[in-house]
Amino acid sequence: MKHFVLCLSLFGMLHSFGQELAILKYNGGGDWYSNPTALPNLIRFCNANIGTTLAEKPKTVTPSSSEIFQYPFLHMTGHGNVFFNEEDLQNLRTYLLSGGFLHIDDNYGMEKYLRRELKKLFPNKELVELGADHPVFNQKYTFTEGLPKIHEHDGKRPQALGIFEDGRLLLLYTLECDLGDGWEDPAVHNDPEAIRTKALQMGSNIIAYVFSS
Repeated sequence: MKHFVLCLSLFGMLHSFGQELAILKYNGGGDWYSNPTALPNLIRFCNANIGTTLAEKPKTVTPSSSEIFQYPFLHMTGHGNVFFNEEDLQNLRTYLLSGGFLHIDDNYGMEKYLRRELKKLFPNKELVELGADHPVFNQKYTFTEGLPKIHEHDGKRPQALGIFEDGRLLLLYTLECDLGDGWEDPAVHNDPEAIRTKALQMGSNIIAYVFSS
């Protein structure tokens, strides 16, 4: 209980003054390091367009590290296997329930592994699809149809799924979308500028939502 109270106090300060984001380095063999230019580009876009003053270079943290409590926003991506051990699960669960936020962007291919690990993380919670009226789609930029489609893979619609605690969105899982690909340097995927801008705007909405919640 004492640890929980301390975490709450810490996150109260972070949401007021914390200006750094972090990338989650997970185990399992999946490429947690994919899209290396994505988050730095999103940070620059946010600083230029929504008034944030985020540190330009995101940090890298592991799920079991106490360092995650220094960052109100963690980003996770990849294509393959994901595995959380018991220490990872306990620490990450405490982080999220204490006010932290995790955005997981499926870079195509991690879904079956991730769902297994999320069930271990929150056995009594289900992923819930966010409707287009959720505040995350209505920050500075409005997405009337919800999560935009950035890259096509299987012809499936993009989905934004969340895990909630007492009404608070603490984990956002985006799939069949590839937001992170849209954040990368233009030369990486050669996306049309309009698509890339849409991805960055949606990403900035997520940041704005987290920092204002």
